[in-house]
Amino acid sequence: MMILSELTAGYDRQPVTRPLSGIIERGSMTAIIGANGCGKSTLLKTLAGFIPPVSGHFRWQGKRPVMGWLAQRHALEAQFPLTVQDVVSMGCWPDVSFFAGFGRETRLRIARALERVGLESMALTTIDELSGGQFQRMLFARVLVQQAPLVMLDEPFTGVDEATCNVLMALMMEMYMQGQTLLAVLHDSERVSRHFPQTLRLDADIPHWKTERVRVS
Repeated sequence: MMILSELTAGYDRQPVTRPLSGIIERGSMTAIIGANGCGKSTLLKTLAGFIPPVSGHFRWQGKRPVMGWLAQRHALEAQFPLTVQDVVSMGCWPDVSFFAGFGRETRLRIARALERVGLESMALTTIDELSGGQFQRMLFARVLVQQAPLVMLDEPFTGVDEATCNVLMALMMEMYMQGQTLLAVLHDSERVSRHFPQTLRLDADIPHWKTERVRVS
């Protein structure tokens, strides 16, 4: 459980969001929505621990969970001479000894993740050859192999084709049903209303929390 207490997100001590207070329950699935410039991505990066709060604070009830992170597509460099399999394998590094390398179970986990996002035939393709949708599927596969209790996604559907959006949304629903906690910055109001039990709207006079299953308050 994540507890927010008058939390304000921003940069260089300049607030971008209004103060936020509420609870994000373990196992919930929350969309952070609102107009451009209202601080959605800034808030997500603050909750992920990448930037400090401007004011207020948030805390975990119990131990901070391991986090899976999917950044915005334009925030990543595609020119490194890496293969799709290389990038997906990065999600396993925290669990692997430097000297031991990947065991059979880990290699199978990577292969399953590639299959689930439809990239099993492109494992050895270099990432500069990927389309926008393929690149996003690869990044999502890296999140899948982490099997993290908490997953944060910053605009996962921006700039990708509808088929990729549908694949990724199905995987997100599967993760949610398995008990993982998901926080996602989104723009597609129809997809949000159809799939997300909890929403946090930031561009209202007072940030508005909405839940259908009493997960966020």
